[in-house]
Amino acid sequence: MKIYIIIVMILCIGAFFIISQNNLHMNESANVDRFFSLYTSWIGKCFQSVGSLTAHVIRLEWLPKN
Repeated sequence: MKIYIIIVMILCIGAFFIISQNNLHMNESANVDRFFSLYTSWIGKCFQSVGSLTAHVIRLEWLPKN
């Protein structure tokens, strides 16, 4: 349960950073559309980063050499 709360908190903090860095006013429909575009691209970049990190970790040699 804690992991879900942490993930939701990270997603909310990311949304707040996107809104503040791009000076978006969420009461205008054009800004809401721009927010969703920026937010989905940010989520996509996060998944790409996690995927490349996972691939890098898998390629590492984890067993000791004799």
